[in-house]
Amino acid sequence: MNKEDQVMMAFRELYNKIVWLNKDKMEASLKGYKPSEVHCIEYIGKNADSNVTKLAESFYMTRGAISKLTKKLINKGVIESYQKSDNKKEIYFRLTKQGEVIYKIHEDLHQEFQERDKAVFEQITEEQFDSMLSFLDKYSRHLDVEIKKVDLDMNAE
Repeated sequence: MNKEDQVMMAFRELYNKIVWLNKDKMEASLKGYKPSEVHCIEYIGKNADSNVTKLAESFYMTRGAISKLTKKLINKGVIESYQKSDNKKEIYFRLTKQGEVIYKIHEDLHQEFQERDKAVFEQITEEQFDSMLSFLDKYSRHLDVEIKKVDLDMNAE
């Protein structure tokens, strides 16, 4: 197995371990909410004036799928839609009080998991962090280019 395969396999394995370790606690604390719903709540909580387009771009989902997701969250009472007085065309989302509770639970869990894993990150040097971040940035930019190609192909059809 070459180094590229080793890196990709290690990323997948690491991700799967994190998901497995966090899953039970997340599901117990956020009962009744799917991961996509929680991530949508998180995005809206962190980003003012969230709308369907911004959410779709962030989650690499269609606007139709985001519309369905936000309707579910509105029905659950965790987000609400609003319009700005200067732009009656665009619909934005914000958290309700109940949504803020879910957002806080999720943030607290992330903090707890970060504390659990702190011992590893404390051993990483600045140079190692810089190297990893540089690789992730390069790979992310490459994937952005590939995503644009797919979008162009889909729009050409």
